[in-house]
Amino acid sequence: MATAAALQSKPTYVSKAKVYLLGRQALVSQELERFLNDEGALFTTDTEQAAEVLAEIAGRTCYMSFGKGRKSNQEYLENILSSKHGSVLEHAVWNLLITGVSRALTHELVRHRAGFGYSQLSQRYVDESEARYVIPPLFQENPELKARWQETIDTIRQKYVELAEAASAYVEQIHPELQPRDRRKWARQAARSILPNACETKIFVTGNSRAWRHFLELRGSPHADTEIRLLAVEVARLLKQESPNIFRDVEVYDESDGMPAVRVQHSKV
Repeated sequence: MATAAALQSKPTYVSKAKVYLLGRQALVSQELERFLNDEGALFTTDTEQAAEVLAEIAGRTCYMSFGKGRKSNQEYLENILSSKHGSVLEHAVWNLLITGVSRALTHELVRHRAGFGYSQLSQRYVDESEARYVIPPLFQENPELKARWQETIDTIRQKYVELAEAASAYVEQIHPELQPRDRRKWARQAARSILPNACETKIFVTGNSRAWRHFLELRGSPHADTEIRLLAVEVARLLKQESPNIFRDVEVYDESDGMPAVRVQHSKV
């Protein structure tokens, strides 16, 4: 478990989240062509973004309006947004891997259930003696507060290392039949109880565009917690680049408090 080096080392701190786009959809054009031929329908679109094409196909399926009405994907999806036909957007999906965020943030993130799937770093299996810690934005502004906060984190981290080591020895004593891996799990799952919300975590998030829009609207607001608000800004920038038509009405702007925020023109779609 713990080592002398772990006890003597200092914590590593993180000040900004990272967002990695790991997955996007692909259109199976042969099957789309087969469907159109079977139905005697014509369909063309002016976007190469699979998510945008799929959202448009889903919407047109509702009324079998292939080859009718609005010609551009942008125009079609703008009508979807303005008419709040949000279910169409549930067919467009992205997979993001997020790091450099605190457990406090993910406690709020995973409350967004509809349209999302999550896989998060386990503190039961992963040794957190070398964990990183996310500095709250407020403390990043003030050197004195930051120093006091870091001093507290350092104390807690050392206590975690000591407690995990002692717990592992105790589990080995009362359960000598357990494999070392299981002993470590028992010890870490107990010792993690003292880890702070600032402990950095990593989380894989899959969400459809309707769910992402809801997240951006709520968590990108100036009224949201600052850390998750700044994450929402990063996600908004990424998704606007990925799908300019679906997220066309999502705007990143500078608030009066000096930090960026997100606003959505078509609310609650």
